[in-house]
Amino acid sequence: MDHTKLAAAPKAQTAATVTLALAMLLASLGTSIANIALPALAQAFSAPFSTVQAVVVVYLAALTVSVVIVGHLGDRYGLRPMMIVGLALFAGASQLCAVAPSLWLLVCARALQGTGAAFLMTLAMALMRQSVNEARIGRAMGLLGTVSALGTAIGPSLGGLLIPVTGWRGIFWIQPPLAVLTLILAAASLPSSTKNSKATALSTPWWSVINRGLVPNLAVNFLVAAIMMTTLVVGPFYLGLALGLSATQVGFVMAVGPVISIVVGVPAGRLVDGLGSRCVLASGLCLLTAGAFLMAFLPNMFGVAGYGLSIAVLTPGYQLFQAANNTAALAEVSKHQRGMVSGLLTLSRNAGLIAGASIMGSVFAFGVGTTVFGQASVSAIETGMRLTFVAAGGMMLAAIWIAFWHRDSST
Repeated sequence: MDHTKLAAAPKAQTAATVTLALAMLLASLGTSIANIALPALAQAFSAPFSTVQAVVVVYLAALTVSVVIVGHLGDRYGLRPMMIVGLALFAGASQLCAVAPSLWLLVCARALQGTGAAFLMTLAMALMRQSVNEARIGRAMGLLGTVSALGTAIGPSLGGLLIPVTGWRGIFWIQPPLAVLTLILAAASLPSSTKNSKATALSTPWWSVINRGLVPNLAVNFLVAAIMMTTLVVGPFYLGLALGLSATQVGFVMAVGPVISIVVGVPAGRLVDGLGSRCVLASGLCLLTAGAFLMAFLPNMFGVAGYGLSIAVLTPGYQLFQAANNTAALAEVSKHQRGMVSGLLTLSRNAGLIAGASIMGSVFAFGVGTTVFGQASVSAIETGMRLTFVAAGGMMLAAIWIAFWHRDSST
């Protein structure tokens, strides 16, 4: 009897881990799969870049606004029930995106989809932290970091394959069946969680959690996410307009990141378990800084090869950073605060994604000299690329200062 119970526990944990990984994959895929469709949407709805950009930004805005509320709901009513609610919302909103007859209805549907994604991203992290033992926390966070980066990076690749065959609607048709499958798995595999009492849930407001030392983790999380989103927004325009690649070729080039993510993510978590989060965090931020500056110059010098090499430096840095930063942020958090802290991490990450899509997108447009990128010269696109990633490299230097020197001087 005892042996049966012991054998069943790892199987149940594996099923829950697969479910949570799929939930994170869905939310991350929703973040980036629309990016490569922006040129197609601009053509389909006869709209400028600044207008169709709302399809990306509103998803991130809805996700960002919702995450702290979602974390509170998870702590208050139980992580598992709220995960199921989020999956149902995400599936329904994805269906609405696929059938939207106008650009602004598509934008509204994307706002609903982003709200559903807030449940998936935030509660997956909290449920994973609850499910694994202390010795494997780094690996668990490394896995979620792998899946998150994979979903974010594979979106343009998948979109590049679908758009020539199905049009822009195909990128949304593929999401509802995956969401329904994940919902079924969640109902079957996620452990039941006891909800906190109202008094307990309300006794720890989010600002008191931030005061316990989370500010550096959240600030650096914001900056890193902005840089990664910049590659996804600027990349398709640079590869397509400056290098002359087709949508399918752009997708394949941008698949370099997912391949590296698969290889690096879980080992990054193991390094956190073995070496500690501080050492791995430093390594990740250094690689991110180097990758940003390489992205400013190598693609203009060596074309596709330079772009791929820059991504090959950026992506491992991001994976190392994610595993270390999430582990450090959740290390001292009590069980009834995990939903809230996970929500704050997701909030900072997605605020960074919005900054990458909007502010850094504007920096790129400033460098190019116009928002009508199809009419810009190759040299103008190259100038925009260089300016954008020099700024990104400066942001990463600021992130290193926040993570280490500023933290050390304030302790």
